[in-house]
Amino acid sequence: MSHALASRLDAVQPSATLAMTAKAQELKAQGRTIYTFGVGEPDFATPEHIRRAAAEGLAKSSHYTAVTGTASLREAICLATERDRGWRPSPENVTVGVGAKHVLFNLAMVLCEPGDEVVIPAPYWVSYPEQWRLFGGVPKFVQTRVEQGFLMQPEDLERALTERTKAVILCTPSNPTGAAYSRDELLGLVEVLRRHDCYVIVDEIYADLVYDGFEHASVARLAPDLMDRLVVVDGVSKSYAMTGWRIGWGIAPPALTKALAKVQGQSTTNPTAVAQIAAEAALRGPRDAVLHMREAFSARRKKMVEGLRAIEGIRCDLPRGAFYAFPDVTGLYGIRHGDRVLATDDDVALWQLDVCGIAAVAGTPFGAPGHIRFTYASAENVIDEALAALSRAVADARRG
Repeated sequence: MSHALASRLDAVQPSATLAMTAKAQELKAQGRTIYTFGVGEPDFATPEHIRRAAAEGLAKSSHYTAVTGTASLREAICLATERDRGWRPSPENVTVGVGAKHVLFNLAMVLCEPGDEVVIPAPYWVSYPEQWRLFGGVPKFVQTRVEQGFLMQPEDLERALTERTKAVILCTPSNPTGAAYSRDELLGLVEVLRRHDCYVIVDEIYADLVYDGFEHASVARLAPDLMDRLVVVDGVSKSYAMTGWRIGWGIAPPALTKALAKVQGQSTTNPTAVAQIAAEAALRGPRDAVLHMREAFSARRKKMVEGLRAIEGIRCDLPRGAFYAFPDVTGLYGIRHGDRVLATDDDVALWQLDVCGIAAVAGTPFGAPGHIRFTYASAENVIDEALAALSRAVADARRG
């Protein structure tokens, strides 16, 4: 009997975000002051009316639900999609999973044959390529440019698509850059996609978190003719501060919805019943907390970006959405740290953690060497303290 692990794991890298979070937690346990800008998680409590609905639901939610989610939650998702995204799906097109990440994993499982290509704009969320690699897929990255707002250009998308392309994954607003596509920018990509027979997976988990009057645009509303191969992934984690509740969903064509249900029926079965009750309360309830969080994130975004820009050697643009700043830190290369000289974004990230207690994730795992992702889902005084520590550390290092 062989005790070797499955060879498919050889192609997959562990999550860089979770690895940095683990390092930060170890240092915090040792008594260090740690400024946590690594994990993409709002620091707000789940709104009271959602927690109250869950508490009340505990008395009646102890049994299995339908594999793809309760009928009432799927109906709430359809109504909320119409309200917030401008188009209305049918409940039979909705599959509720254990977080949006779970839905994306299941999509890779049901769509990917070995050798299939998936087109992903870079920088990208670390799990997109790894999920497809697990099933033998071949990620094909389209490099975006900071001077174009980290937005994929239609001509670059056109060059990336081939007969082997099974799907294109688009995240708007984006993790890690905060880039978001306007209506006209999306229409340019749609024109290209109309000419190619591939699935279009659009991750809209950050769609409620856009700033300075920017309006989120949904591909499903702009291109209803693509609905037979369009998948929209969404959830309550970011907008409602419900990361730990693990409720996300996919809205897909009927055949794909059935395939997702088949996979889920042999893995998790239904998402947690009480978490579904909480998610439904979030979607049907008042939006005040969402708007409050968005206003807070908008102020934190400006504070984070302005603070980073004030540090010699760091360049940073103002993102349109999400809650990430993604500065270029190559200007910090050459700083000496013990017997080493900083020469990579990973060096800078580890130096920040060691010297300043700042936990932020290096850009290389996101497909963007030379950058670092800072999450500004932290209180303004925490941002101020951390950036002051970083500014002092850079100044001290420059003095030698």
